[in-house]
Formats: sequence, structure tokens, C-alpha cells
Amino acid sequence: MAASGMEEERVSGEVRREEEEDDDVPQLSAAAMDALREFLAEQQRPEEQAEEGGGGGGVELLAEDWRMSQFWYDDRTARALVEEVLRLVSPSGSGSAAGAVACIACPTLYAYLKKTDPGVPAQLLEYDERFGQYGGDFTFYDYNRPEELPVAMEHAYRVVVADPPYLSKECLEKVAKTVSFLAQPEGEVQKDRALELLNVHPCGFRPQHSNKLGNEFRLFTNYDPEDRLDGWDLGTK
Repeated sequence: MAASGMEEERVSGEVRREEEEDDDVPQLSAAAMDALREFLAEQQRPEEQAEEGGGGGGVELLAEDWRMSQFWYDDRTARALVEEVLRLVSPSGSGSAAGAVACIACPTLYAYLKKTDPGVPAQLLEYDERFGQYGGDFTFYDYNRPEELPVAMEHAYRVVVADPPYLSKECLEKVAKTVSFLAQPEGEVQKDRALELLNVHPCGFRPQHSNKLGNEFRLFTNYDPEDRLDGWDLGTK
């Protein structure tokens, strides 16, 4: 009996020590746990979207990195932009590309474009070097150095699509220099500045992002799309 009692006391002591050690483990607050769960869910979302669309023409995208202001377009927005880009590079409707496309900081568009028509010559200019997986279609791009690009890219693109990563005057001005560098000679809060720098107008079509951002975004063109993309919205102030 004495031996049994000592054993019980020893086991009880071990349990108490384990409980004390558990108490020493840092514990996350409820708010921190909720934030962690939300972050992990967002990281998982691109993989789930790729799996769901794998058999129906879905597009596999890398996970967004919010530290680099990355927010991917939703499916409706990406497909509408691809349809317009393909019309512009194949004006005859023959399906054969008559010019190359430059995608400045819009990897969603590039991915959907190449999925829809792999034969379209397209270049993705991006700061995120993960997109180096696209091989020769990727060019490292820092908007702070708007014209530090390969000479062969100067005035080489029939269509240039740019999505400035930041809603600032400085960013738009520098991206505008890149557009001018790339283009062949021929944002809501940014509407007046965009018109001044690039001679573009907002369209009625409203881009959306897969993560439902709170900011209001606009699509601008330097040509009148007429009945496409809901036309120019010239009445917007």
C-alpha cells in the first residue's frame, strides 16, 4: 500500500509539472487566433480555386503577397480584359496576334491571357520575382526605375495594360513613363491625373478583385471601346 501511495504521489507530481510547463507556453489571444485563421484561409484560397477550375479552364495563380500590394482580379474582370486585349491584338478577328502585349504589374491578366490564347506574345513586368517561373515572358520591374528595361522592349508593344501597384501620384507618374517607353508610337482617385499623363478616360466597366477590396477601382483606355467594357464613362466627376 505504501508503495502504491508513493507511485500515485509520483504520478500526481508529474502531472502537476506538465501542467506548469503547459502554462509556460505562450498563448495567442482570441483576436490573434482569428487573424491567423483568416490569413491561412486566404493562403489556401488560390489553391482551392485552381482545383475547382482545373477541369473547366480555370487559371492557377500564385498566392497574393499583400506586402507588395498584390490583389488579383476576380474571374469576371480577368476574362473581360482578356477578351478586349485579344480583340486589340487581332483587329481582323482572324485570331492571329498582330502585336505583342505588355502587362505591367497585372499578373492576373497575363495568366488568363496565356491560358486563353498561348500563342499571343505577352510580357509580364513585375517586381515579384516568383513570376520568374514564366521564363522569358517575365521581366523584373521596379516602378521607381520606370525606364530601366531592356532596349529591345522600347516601343515594341501594340497593347500595354498597366495596373499601378499604389494609389499615389508618384506611382502613376512613373508607371506612365513605362507605358510611354513600351508602347508603339501611334484609378477612380487617379482619374484626372491619368487623363493628364496618358490621355485616357474611365470606362463604365468596374474591375473587381477576388478578395473584395474596399477601394473603388476604375478601368481606363486611350481609345473609345464603344459598346465594349460599357464604353467611356465621360459623365463621371
